Amino acid sequence: MKNSYLVLHIAVLLAGFTGVFGKLITLNEVPLVWYRALFSAIILFFGLRILKVKRLTSSKEAVKIAKVGLLLMVHWVFFYASIKYSNISIGVVCYCLTSFFTAIFEPLFNNKKYSIVQLSLSALTLLGISLIFHFDSSYQVGIMLGVISSAFGAFYTIYNERLVQTYDSKLINYYQMMGGTWVLGLLLPAFFYLFPHERMIPNWSELLNLLLLALFCTVGLYVLFAESLKRLSAFTVNLSFNLEPIYSIIIAFIFFHEGGEVNLSFYIGLVLVMLSVILQSLVFSKQNDLKV
Repeated sequence: MKNSYLVLHIAVLLAGFTGVFGKLITLNEVPLVWYRALFSAIILFFGLRILKVKRLTSSKEAVKIAKVGLLLMVHWVFFYASIKYSNISIGVVCYCLTSFFTAIFEPLFNNKKYSIVQLSLSALTLLGISLIFHFDSSYQVGIMLGVISSAFGAFYTIYNERLVQTYDSKLINYYQMMGGTWVLGLLLPAFFYLFPHERMIPNWSELLNLLLLALFCTVGLYVLFAESLKRLSAFTVNLSFNLEPIYSIIIAFIFFHEGGEVNLSFYIGLVLVMLSVILQSLVFSKQNDLKV
């Protein structure tokens, strides 16, 4: 169990850099996500061959996994759109709503009872996030896009939790990236017809950032993410990912000067978010001990 939490928090640390890459890469969010999926699929293809992991023989199973990956692609597109229409801080703060949406949607999809503990911890997280960042009315579009992104992030986690009980996490990641590459690739002509002035070809600096984003913050991140779901609940995983904005905001403050002067409310909010994660970990551990 302790190893599962360690794996999870390494994934959270890697996730803290995804918003930064979204800011550094100036491509529109649609081609950005396509490149991210494409490079990740290529890396995973060779990784599976090196590790001698057999790919699925059933096309039906591959399509089932790929369809869940489309939820991830939509989540990414709206996430990067949120950052580009506002800033890193807005995008990653809105991502924290994922645990809230998970607490709402998971009982509906998995026929579970609503947990007062989960809803309460989500409320604590929301309070902390509201203190960390004071939303600006000029960022309304970015905030709306971020909220949509977090909802799709919750759907992805709920459905992915089912897949990891049956399939190797690297295979899941591979077929989801392949599915995203094919579907977004088919949609790109329509996108560039509607937005002819958008760039398709990245420069050398963006190409390097896309490769780093794919290798560390996609392949590495989502393999660790899937591994953690084998032992931890979808809600616990999403709640722990509420630490991602803390890392991202600190980076944004240091390198992009988004924060200006950090005030007392930032530190209070930080404590509340961390407290919600710690409490959830303690509650889950206690429940697990009672089952033994």
